[in-house]
Amino acid sequence: MTSTPLILMYHSVAKYEYDPLHITVTPERFSEQMRWLAGRGLRGVSLRDLRDAQAAGRARRLVGLTFDDGYVDFAAEAVPVLVRYGFTATVFVVAGRIGGHNAWDAEYPRKNLMDHDELSRVARAGMEIGSHSVRHASLPGLADHGLELELTVSKEILQEVTGAEVTGFAYPYGHVGRREAAAVRAAGYDYACAIWRSDSTGRYALPRTYVGEDDGPMRLFAKRALHRLRRRRRA
Repeated sequence: MTSTPLILMYHSVAKYEYDPLHITVTPERFSEQMRWLAGRGLRGVSLRDLRDAQAAGRARRLVGLTFDDGYVDFAAEAVPVLVRYGFTATVFVVAGRIGGHNAWDAEYPRKNLMDHDELSRVARAGMEIGSHSVRHASLPGLADHGLELELTVSKEILQEVTGAEVTGFAYPYGHVGRREAAAVRAAGYDYACAIWRSDSTGRYALPRTYVGEDDGPMRLFAKRALHRLRRRRRA
């Protein structure tokens, strides 16, 4: 991508009583956030659609929407709202846990993950399926061979499930260095998402903006304004 666009990072959209990791947005808040985007003439899109638009010079009013882990509530709660507004999104799926739960967060509230049928359904609705590794392991802690397997096997699994090429990756926990970014590129991905800006920032470590339950209209306005200011300073 020629410049870093605004890319929003979500995880789960569901009602909840306890959310110590701050990864859940209620359906009501999510609907309000999507309404806020639409009301300002912005359109939420998958990173696949965003990259295509940037290549054609048509990305000015687009905002990338991403969802990590692949929770069931993406299909049940997020997709109907996205479709209502004519939006798309990218969901990064933990390929070795399809139909399971967030075992990597064993000490925290259990959240179920989409199964094969749900993944196929959201793909047919226009959503992009990306990889979030096989096991949700922190990649910098893996040996070279283990890193390669997390990238290539997850890609193969998801392509078999969806019948479509998987071109995007998101680093578990946002952990990425130059070795991991190079490995993602070597594994055949077109882009990858990180969380924070770093020495690796670029096509294979795109920074994202966290969105949570506290992000009402004023906070969304501030986050978008801050992103635009930072982008101008780097221009």
